[in-house]
Amino acid sequence: MKGWWGKALFIDLGERKIKFMSIDQDVYTNFIGGRGLAIKLLWDLVPLGADPLSPKNVLIIASGPLSGMPLPSSGKLVVASKSPLTFGYGDGSLGTMASHHLRRSGFDAITITGASDKPVYLYIENDKVQIFSADDLWGKDTFETEDKLKERHGKDVGVLSIGKAGENLVRYATITSLKGRSGGRPGIGAVMGSKKLKAIVIRGTKEPEIFDEKELRRLSAEAYEKILKDSNYKFWISQGTMTTIAWSHKNSVLPTMNFKEGTWDSYESISGDFMEKIKVGRRGCPYCNMQCGNIIEDNTGELSELDYENVAMLGSNLLIDDLRKVGELNRLADMFGLDTISLGNSIGFYIEAGEKRMVGEKVEWGDFKRIRELIEEVAERRGIGNFIADGVMRMSMNLGRESESFAMHVKGLEVSAYNCYSTPGMALSYGVSPIGAHHKDSFVIAQEVLRDRLSYSREKVEKVVALQNMRGGMFESLTTCRFPPYEVSLDLNYYPKMLNAATGLSITLDDFKIVTDRIYSLIRAFWIREFGYWSRELDLPPKRWTTQSMSKGPYAGVKIDIEKYDEMLSYYYELRGWNDRGIPKRETLNSLGLDFAIAPLEKIVSLK
Repeated sequence: MKGWWGKALFIDLGERKIKFMSIDQDVYTNFIGGRGLAIKLLWDLVPLGADPLSPKNVLIIASGPLSGMPLPSSGKLVVASKSPLTFGYGDGSLGTMASHHLRRSGFDAITITGASDKPVYLYIENDKVQIFSADDLWGKDTFETEDKLKERHGKDVGVLSIGKAGENLVRYATITSLKGRSGGRPGIGAVMGSKKLKAIVIRGTKEPEIFDEKELRRLSAEAYEKILKDSNYKFWISQGTMTTIAWSHKNSVLPTMNFKEGTWDSYESISGDFMEKIKVGRRGCPYCNMQCGNIIEDNTGELSELDYENVAMLGSNLLIDDLRKVGELNRLADMFGLDTISLGNSIGFYIEAGEKRMVGEKVEWGDFKRIRELIEEVAERRGIGNFIADGVMRMSMNLGRESESFAMHVKGLEVSAYNCYSTPGMALSYGVSPIGAHHKDSFVIAQEVLRDRLSYSREKVEKVVALQNMRGGMFESLTTCRFPPYEVSLDLNYYPKMLNAATGLSITLDDFKIVTDRIYSLIRAFWIREFGYWSRELDLPPKRWTTQSMSKGPYAGVKIDIEKYDEMLSYYYELRGWNDRGIPKRETLNSLGLDFAIAPLEKIVSLK
């Protein structure tokens, strides 16, 4: 077996037990790595009904066969666990040097269970694991933590850490690396905090055995060159995802005032064009030559790295019309280890609740000073921050049913930065995302706004599935960034070719449909097992999009037709081999080699 190490590192922090677990070859061929490996390990290791913040939950750090290798945009890894925000499957990928070092450590994943009674961090050098006290690091932000650990262990390491948000079990705390690269929107940082695990430091010096190293290097060099020569490359480098601010405003999908509106008169003040005027640098993840991170000096003169999601959710969604101030809010979130999407959503919900007199405080839209204070209160779970730290779903449950009309989440995960009153295909993408309302798996909106925008066609559903197969299946299991093919048109066929060169497999793009079906069906099975039931209502978009409409822009008055959406949802289930409740059928599980999931599920639901 080449391209993988064939084992995972297992650490029980409570018992201080460290061992290696072998992984069968068929797990790799069926699930590849990254997200696929993570869901298989979670299915096997998480006890039924485990509280996500209890010692019984398991934290997974997983690489893929291409991650951390000298290939385009490969410096990523997956962090996954049972989510404390949704109580279902949660994951995220982030750019980090830990990807490079984990790939060279001698194993493919780290699994962490149990909980320490005192703050600790892990130092992993190849197959040697040490557990050190983190008393001196507990309470420090992620930036200072990484600096101190690199002073202690040298700069040639990968560091994953949590800030105050993870320590204080904020339900949308993330795991952070490289001073601003974050992963694990559904509260994976809180899982790490619940284990009193402040950080993981990794140094790997081994090289994985490659099936055809010469061919892999040839493909890599060719792909890097094609990226640089693409006609969109220069524009991408100038703004990265920040170009999407103007695009979203133009297309009436820019989240504004807790998703009330899709346009904003002040959008230019936070746009990519304005950002270019004040940008002082850019950076990318390891092995990336596309560098999507835009660096500015924020309101205090400190450096802040911006992208579309954090600027939209902390800018237009809260009516903060000063990009330097948005930069300060973003930097604070990164230092505290807070997901900026859920944070902007939760504060937006709180402001609207104040408008409707459902909470005692009335915060004005655009009140930078108070919003900044709220971010600190959330990270520390202090005062009203303790309420906001639980996320929109729990905030809404606390306030009562009337608040559901403006609670922007699916399955408990807050909606990312695209407003979908007039884009039913993207609304479906949010509804059936495997972690809750996240855009990464199927960004169908980019094509939807160009043609048949308001249609509820089967073609759109097929496009959602096709994008999931690539973005959520292939890229999340390999594990590499999706930007080269989707932003600068690198041929998708490079990826199975590189996988084959690394491992000796003979896999095609079409084969990844089966891999994705397997991964998505097991993720859905995990949700069902942990929920103890399932209903198609869990795959519906937020009620705001189906019961209200925007008052401004060319799509004012338009809303999602729930009956037509429901027809799209049924067709999606059909394409995935799931029944009309969104549950994988028995024959689907059998055909995908997931027969081990049948008995546990049949105790809960019908698989017919």
